[in-house]
Amino acid sequence: MSNIGLLGVGCTMAIAAIGSALGISIAGRAAIGAWKRNFMANKPASFTLVVFAGAPITQIFYGYILSAIKMANSTKDPLLVLAVGIAGGIAIAMSAIAQGQAGAAASDAMGETGKGFGLYIMVVGLCETVALFVMALAMTML
Repeated sequence: MSNIGLLGVGCTMAIAAIGSALGISIAGRAAIGAWKRNFMANKPASFTLVVFAGAPITQIFYGYILSAIKMANSTKDPLLVLAVGIAGGIAIAMSAIAQGQAGAAASDAMGETGKGFGLYIMVVGLCETVALFVMALAMTML
């Protein structure tokens, strides 16, 4: 594979990782805010909010699977590999950011009420599904 194709491999992983970091930051800040409100009200803080805060980290794995396993071994046109890498990385990153936003709302609601974990995690999971679809469909293109 030429350097152009390898650039696509790197972009996929890097862009997915950036999205994961942003998603974790968004959800994490909301979890911290919910914990603070609980502490101020002398209520117990739910460790469950870590699930919402950490959920976007999985998009790093999808970027890795796509880039290191499929793209790095592709015999397709290097420009196609570059394009799929950039587009796939951006789509996976956006999924992580959306998941962070959903996790933030879930942390706020769960921190306030202590109820609804099953419902909230389903929405967080829906955001995850976008990254899975992107990974799977991009792999079929390569």
